[in-house]
Amino acid sequence: MDSSPALLYPLTLDGERVRMEPLALAHVDGLVAAASESRDTFGLTQVPHGRDAMAAYVDEALADAARGAAVPFATVDKARGRVVGSTRFGNIERWKWPGPPVPPVPRGPDAVEIGWTWLAPSAQRSHVNTEAKLLMMAHAFDVWGIRRLTLKTDERNARSRANIERVGCRFDGVLRAHGPAWDGGVRNTAFYSMLASEWPAARDRLAARLRK
Repeated sequence: MDSSPALLYPLTLDGERVRMEPLALAHVDGLVAAASESRDTFGLTQVPHGRDAMAAYVDEALADAARGAAVPFATVDKARGRVVGSTRFGNIERWKWPGPPVPPVPRGPDAVEIGWTWLAPSAQRSHVNTEAKLLMMAHAFDVWGIRRLTLKTDERNARSRANIERVGCRFDGVLRAHGPAWDGGVRNTAFYSMLASEWPAARDRLAARLRK
């Protein structure tokens, strides 16, 4: 198995109404516009404000991609023809087994996280997040063959936690004093996961939701 950075990034995921494009500096202006609609829902989420901050954010994501630590995307609403946010695969795990790996052997990482996710207010509570998650989860489970998907958020972020639960992830628990919070102070982090065995049912629910 070769899961080198070159095989993970760049990656494009194209759906019916949403396209996940490899994040690039060319997306900075679109991301600034998306982040500037309103910042009322960004209090507990890292969303850069202004062009310089957004360019630095993209630069850092691309540096992580170059060393194989992340696969970042710009989220594009195809119907509106505009960038509406960003997300990425991160915390990419390649396990070291004491003996032969337990089958089936993944074709990519053993486990990944979907995170660093934010959307413009006009794209929230729409088809965008549902289809974006479906595209990313399908690639992670069906193409890479991962064993576990992780999502996490600030314990206080009720909106984010509801979205994570809506896509079918299970609550694993809260890690206290996990790191700095975006609004200051120390963050308790709520962890969620989905296993490969749970993915088919989740995929069917997400696909049904999109059909509605």
